Amino acid sequence: MAGNTARIAELLGEVRRARSADLVMFPELAMCGYPPEDLLFHAGLRRQVSEGLAKLAAETGDSGRTGETGEVAALVGYPEFVDNRIYNSVALLAGGRQVANYRKCCLPNYSVFDEERYFTPGSGPTVVEFRGVKVGLGICEDVWQPEPSARATAAGAELILAINGSPFEIGKQAQREQVLAARARETGVPLVYLNMVGGQDELVFDGGSCVVDRAGRTVFRAPALEPCLPAVTLRRAAGRVEPDVVGAGSLPDDVASVYAALVTGVHDYVRKNGFPGVVLGLSGGIDSALTLAIAVDAIGPKAVQAVMMPYRWTAAISQEDAAAQARHLGVDYQVLPIGGIVEAARGTLAELFAGLAEDTTEENLQARSRGILLMAISNKTGRMVLATGNKSEMAVGYATLYGDMAGGFAPIKDCTKTLVYQLARYRNSLSPVIPERVITRPPSAELRPDQKDSDSLPPYEVLDPILDALILENRSVEEIAARGFEPAVAARVLEMVRKAEYKRRQAPPGVRISSRAFGRDWRYPITSGYRHR
Repeated sequence: MAGNTARIAELLGEVRRARSADLVMFPELAMCGYPPEDLLFHAGLRRQVSEGLAKLAAETGDSGRTGETGEVAALVGYPEFVDNRIYNSVALLAGGRQVANYRKCCLPNYSVFDEERYFTPGSGPTVVEFRGVKVGLGICEDVWQPEPSARATAAGAELILAINGSPFEIGKQAQREQVLAARARETGVPLVYLNMVGGQDELVFDGGSCVVDRAGRTVFRAPALEPCLPAVTLRRAAGRVEPDVVGAGSLPDDVASVYAALVTGVHDYVRKNGFPGVVLGLSGGIDSALTLAIAVDAIGPKAVQAVMMPYRWTAAISQEDAAAQARHLGVDYQVLPIGGIVEAARGTLAELFAGLAEDTTEENLQARSRGILLMAISNKTGRMVLATGNKSEMAVGYATLYGDMAGGFAPIKDCTKTLVYQLARYRNSLSPVIPERVITRPPSAELRPDQKDSDSLPPYEVLDPILDALILENRSVEEIAARGFEPAVAARVLEMVRKAEYKRRQAPPGVRISSRAFGRDWRYPITSGYRHR
């Protein structure tokens, strides 16, 4: 709270001294961060909000600062406490005081949003005159529904200013601008849409703040995933408020946007939680190679350690490619063979396992030996372990608990294997950092001789569309089969997803980039007799 308040005050001071704007907009719940979740129930938060809001109001007044006008106003999102109710609110601060307040009317309670748990909905519009313009205020979900904007314009609003905490997902910016265009055409007034930037646990807020004119055209768009303070101008012309046309350009490419979101998510999770760096197992495979590239782009090579942990089944080319990538990226690279640990474990268990055939148990000993080493490095150095598993593996349980699933954060947890390959190609298009052989080789866990992922799973070009149909669309086996997939294959995949739920509950958090990620979006029971059909 103190840090957020100080940062907002600092930015207000920059604008005031430069005399670059009349009003500065800050994101939804900017004072406490979004989503604050159950911190809202903590008794001390109410006092900190009150103190912070009073300090920020004073920043908008003329306090005798030499050479400063004191004319800048601010829109600040904050949690408003009234008796036993909490509102998701925005305050207009000007002239040293709070001159208007708006309470969010539409509370999202789907996907990653859980606002009905915390907030009471507002009851009506707030329209306030500012610099001769009647301004309607809105917060996030209020612009996704037609009623709040309609009520604001019915109350006389000539312009709508909306503050947001809208998280990234593939294609989301295009959706936002389509919604804003619809609101503008319905109401006949322009909208200024302000979105926050930065990572918060699984969520990444991608900015993309924009201005839409009354005809629904996007006339300005801020860069995605870049903290910035752009100035936009609105003026009265022919009796209407009109934004200046700055030019929005084309929307960013989906794969490029995902990569940028992953980098932002890793950077903010590591830095905001105070880790000095990260450590990861570099296997010579595509998943760890992509994770290493993301980590280096996020926090720099000096803060990244890569560890190759070979066993008897680790191919020579895997070791060569891992070493080449680590060397090229300039990270601390170590080779720690796990043969001694694995054989010690097998020896300890030999009498207990006598007469039992070898199976995945022995394979998992290898993965768990690697987990032991990575967690020991983490304990000793303070570096957080990055897990390298992807969404396809997490979905069907093709991962080892306390082995390759060990870690504090999983950057590509919400990326299917198909997307992993696309991201690797994209990253190499910027500069080649992932050896080409890593991308072209058939994927393998290398836990037994000549092992291939396809020994245990359908080909990823079959698996991933089936997973998307279930996870993103909740499709049945029959509906998936109607898309051209074998019913038995679809049924097998959905059953694997069901059985792996207990593993996913123990997985680390990771960046959410799809419309439904394992974590906040996915709430399947572990204990269930339900069978997908």
